Amino acid sequence: MSGHNISGKKVAFLLTDGVEQVELTSPWNAVKEAGGEPTLVAPKSGKLQGYKGTEKAETFAVDLTVAEAQASDFHALVIPGGVVNADHLRVDKDAQAFARAFFEQHKPVASICHGPWLLIDAGVISGRNVTSYHTLQTDLKNAGANWSDQEVVVDQGLVTSRSPRDLPAFNDKLLEEIEEGEHAGQTA
Repeated sequence: MSGHNISGKKVAFLLTDGVEQVELTSPWNAVKEAGGEPTLVAPKSGKLQGYKGTEKAETFAVDLTVAEAQASDFHALVIPGGVVNADHLRVDKDAQAFARAFFEQHKPVASICHGPWLLIDAGVISGRNVTSYHTLQTDLKNAGANWSDQEVVVDQGLVTSRSPRDLPAFNDKLLEEIEEGEHAGQTA
């Protein structure tokens, strides 16, 4: 990677069926390579189905259900995209509360592609500078976010990117924010 060291830092990856596989595996591997400890958190236990676009890809074992998970046990949160994944997560009350707790505790949160949909329903996006997959821009703007079409946007510990093509920049900024730790401006 780029020399980041997050040894001993625990990072929650919040997702469900329909996740865009590379938006899970690329940051997951970046966290591991930098010495971090990734944990897959989901609304249900068992296995989740990843996708490459509209095609089924690999399955992934859930480490912890979101109802059992506590933000206080982690240093950061990653929310991968995928339309189906994001659409189901955004209406899950436990997922909303889990994501919101990271903001309340001033911890880094990184979300890519359709992942920021959850941040709207968690009530943490108003006034924040973000990017996302282009089809979410109206939703994010209507929720009070300042949306821009950039490879990666960082705002006080909140990292957002548009799509898989932005993963190198997304991963680098994710690791940087985790390395920096809590951000006072990262609030709910």
